[in-house]
Amino acid sequence: MPLKRTPLYDTHAAAGAKLVDFGGWEMPLNYGSQIEEHHAVRRDAGMFDVSHMRPVDLEGADTRPFLRALIANNVDKLTQPGKALYTCMLNEAGGVIDDLILYFMREDWFRVVVNASTADKDIAWMRQVAVERRFSVRITARADLAIIAVQGPNARAKFWQTRPSTRDATEKLSAFFAAEVGDLFIARTGYTGEDGFEIILPAQNAAQLWSELKAAGVAEAGLGARDTLRLEAGMNLYGNDMDEVVSPLDAGLAWTIDLKAARDFIGRDALERDGARMALVGLKLLDRGVLRSHQKVVTAAGEGEVTSGTFSPTLQTSIAMARVPRDVKVGDTVQVDVRGKLLSAQVVKMPFVRNGKALI
Repeated sequence: MPLKRTPLYDTHAAAGAKLVDFGGWEMPLNYGSQIEEHHAVRRDAGMFDVSHMRPVDLEGADTRPFLRALIANNVDKLTQPGKALYTCMLNEAGGVIDDLILYFMREDWFRVVVNASTADKDIAWMRQVAVERRFSVRITARADLAIIAVQGPNARAKFWQTRPSTRDATEKLSAFFAAEVGDLFIARTGYTGEDGFEIILPAQNAAQLWSELKAAGVAEAGLGARDTLRLEAGMNLYGNDMDEVVSPLDAGLAWTIDLKAARDFIGRDALERDGARMALVGLKLLDRGVLRSHQKVVTAAGEGEVTSGTFSPTLQTSIAMARVPRDVKVGDTVQVDVRGKLLSAQVVKMPFVRNGKALI
């Protein structure tokens, strides 16, 4: 099957990007130096094409009741227009179908952004739940939209250079809020641990905005830098740190679940029955080497596994997330099996880096 392409594919190809298969999409891994792209985001401003992710509009009088059943976090926390909520959508066994961001715009309109690799599955699940539970809600996958993430300490200022008319509506946006300005949906969210915007816009306008951002000094950045940035920021990656057979309680996502409100959401019974069996922790390698996914972690309390690992360009050492027995605590020293050799790593509190500052 041919790879899917975003509306910015020709722009990436013309820039000489290294294009790779990412979940069935032909996406830029980097434009030259992944390390330089990483540092550009931490120190100034970088931009990512995330149009492979899918905005989905949920509309109708039953939308809020539908979301009460669908997601693990409590949609009733959303009362201000534009407010966003990070949450998981679970199966009946309590596994994570996907993690997503939900925006409340009006009582009859919520927008959700789902991951690229799970988009078709997510939308099918939403429609199944709506039918089986008899919710009157329209579910519209917005393939006509593109998404550009502009991230870094100077990201917002450089975006305003290209779209000065948006400044009044977005300058006072708090984190995890969005605003509609003309045909732009501008959210103060991101996946890097830096400030910035994620901009949803008509697909036919994406290349022009990308070009104008580049002219304003925003660096093009690919999937490689996005992964090292999100790991430094302690942010989970679907398919690595959680999936359909991993409970969010075992994936460091207990904070995204509301078990206090009297809601019968999908997966609740399993979460309450099974509880948390493992913990997701940060690791900082003390020896020379690089931590990678699926490496075995040996602890005094039993074995675990690295879920995501990389060399941190900001910290200049290898870091990882790992799922380990719950008795493992911050400050402990553990061993990681790296190519048959046990290397020492320290358990640390995440995030590793936030807003350009090392936290470990």
